[in-house]
Amino acid sequence: MNLISRPILNTIIKNLDFEEFTIITGPRQSGKTSVLILLKQFLENENHPVYFLSLENPDILTRLNSHPEELISFIPKTDTKTFILIDEIQYLKNPTNFLKYNFDLHRDKFKIICTGSSAFYIDQKFKDSLAGRKQVLNLFTLSFEEFLLFKTGNNKLTEELKELNLREEYVSLQNNKLRQLLDEYLTFGGYPAVVLSENNERKQTLLKELSQSYIKRDILESGIRNEEKLFFLLKMLAAQTGSLLNLNQFSTTLQLSTTAINNYITTLRKTFHIELVRPFYMNLKKELSKMPKVYFNDLGMRNILLNQFQNIDDRLDKGELIENYVFLQLRNKYNLDQLKFWRTTDGNEVDFVVANSFKNGFAIECKFNEKSFNRNKYKKFTTEYPDFPLQVKSYINLKNSTSLFSI
Repeated sequence: MNLISRPILNTIIKNLDFEEFTIITGPRQSGKTSVLILLKQFLENENHPVYFLSLENPDILTRLNSHPEELISFIPKTDTKTFILIDEIQYLKNPTNFLKYNFDLHRDKFKIICTGSSAFYIDQKFKDSLAGRKQVLNLFTLSFEEFLLFKTGNNKLTEELKELNLREEYVSLQNNKLRQLLDEYLTFGGYPAVVLSENNERKQTLLKELSQSYIKRDILESGIRNEEKLFFLLKMLAAQTGSLLNLNQFSTTLQLSTTAINNYITTLRKTFHIELVRPFYMNLKKELSKMPKVYFNDLGMRNILLNQFQNIDDRLDKGELIENYVFLQLRNKYNLDQLKFWRTTDGNEVDFVVANSFKNGFAIECKFNEKSFNRNKYKKFTTEYPDFPLQVKSYINLKNSTSLFSI
């Protein structure tokens, strides 16, 4: 099977000349190994010495665990700097020591680029900050732009998206095709194996496998004992996407302490299943809720937890689905600390506030149908924050198209 490139590959290539080793982390099955294979092909085409080591091979793992210097035994002597690609670095007993040792002693001879499946697991084993020695890159499941490339095998539709982003007045002749593919993305998400499966029944089977087997592995590696309650919490979060994260409510429902709930939330974040968005405030600090809102990092994962795969027009949660999609688009373009939401105790709310700096940016309100957007409802925000102009993003807009193509 031909592998399809991802934007993260260009980022890695641009940093090949830097001494720091690179860790590619992200959810399981997001395509990290494929990125390493593509990188190996690129380096070979450029005539660079390159070696690929998978730590799922017990023989390799045993040798590298015996002493960090064993890495040298896999590499023939050469006058040219060598690139070593290591898959599943977290399987090492002490990855911190391994990387630190080889960086300090051999960074002039080779550069390590590695993957790790679970941020939580890596955090447990990376006991040293490795400051100045590492670059960490997150590889999430496919963005909508990447999804289009995987589905079509060419850049035609992604170029249409660029035009829609650049020119607000642009009307795409591919609008119906884009909407059809957006529906699929909203329903089944961006796991590469799911995207490349043509049959919807097969897509659901793959998502079920991901939600059961791989989340179980995340739970096992994180050390959480009550698997059943963590799964139930995850389903509750899926049902409350875009809502305030009320730890006391979850504590009462699950009969767990708020500390335990907090630990569960941390685990789900560090294994890339969910993310939190914090409240925005400048002048109305006393009125604002301090609780964050929760979103899923993949819509297919959210939908399999809810067992919801019907047509979007028939879904009761279509508003939440659209809001989570907008979060994913914003997460791919901005740092997470730039993304906020605005909400007052008396119910005034704006879904997203994107801060370009402390005093300016823009705000987004998400709607399934733009007709339900009443700008007067947001007068308090627009008056208080004129340097954060408010825009609406909707699945159906007044031009009978979708503004979700231009975020």
